[in-house]
Amino acid sequence: MDEKISGKILYPSNFIEVLGSKIHYIEAGSGDPILFLHGIPTSCYLWRNVIPYLTSLGRCIAPDLVGFGRSDKPDILYTVYDHIEYIEALIKALDLKKMTIVMHGWGSIIGFDYAMRHEENCKGLVFYEAFLRSLNEDISLPFQEQLISLQNVENVSDIVMNGSAFIDKIMPQNVMRQLTEEEMQNYREPFMGKGTGKPILQYLKELSNGTGKSQIDKLIANYSKKLTLSSLPKLMLYSVPGFITTIATVMWAKENIPNLEIVDIGEELHLAQESNPRLLGEAISVWLQGIEQFKA
Repeated sequence: MDEKISGKILYPSNFIEVLGSKIHYIEAGSGDPILFLHGIPTSCYLWRNVIPYLTSLGRCIAPDLVGFGRSDKPDILYTVYDHIEYIEALIKALDLKKMTIVMHGWGSIIGFDYAMRHEENCKGLVFYEAFLRSLNEDISLPFQEQLISLQNVENVSDIVMNGSAFIDKIMPQNVMRQLTEEEMQNYREPFMGKGTGKPILQYLKELSNGTGKSQIDKLIANYSKKLTLSSLPKLMLYSVPGFITTIATVMWAKENIPNLEIVDIGEELHLAQESNPRLLGEAISVWLQGIEQFKA
């Protein structure tokens, strides 16, 4: 296990009101913003051991998506469009300019969509286990198997009423090491109350509609096309066997996305942030320093 892995967040909590709800985030460092967007069902907690490698290079900000972590859980549908709206409002509220956006999983849909509509406000894009192409084009075998098992859940309302059980089921499948009880409890905690699993269920609904014709597929296809024309510096991190990112996607990205650096971070599943944060942090740090030098 990486000696720099800690179960504790070293940074104080912050809250800001966005669209009538309090959004929780952690912050460290100064300079141009580095915005970390987590996937589902995690939170800013996922980035706790990656951020220390980047605090000397910018103002690191890691929010909890609405409905996740310590952010409020308003009575909304929690579609990906809701998440996009809240994150865009957060960026405005914190007055973030010249951002580097670091994205993972579902957070990549939010980040890519924002970046391709606001390229002028972005300095670079970093992504790991991201949704680069339409869901029906390229889904890995482990991802397919997990989707099938989730779709076979007899009573999906159980996820809404008991989201912590979903955490217990899904998190161990996504990490190369065994998470400690402290770490598992941090991921469970937002979903301990009845009904708090609603954002997870909505994510599963949108994910399982990956037919190529759903709204989520159209959203991905739209920004995917724009990425092939974007001159923004980009860093793609990938692992084998991975979970979302297949070798076919890596090859597609290499052939189609300009100004892209690709780094293989070795044998990982979906959450390398938990099993090898040092490798992620150092790779992002080296790349970020490189694009700064190039600009200079």
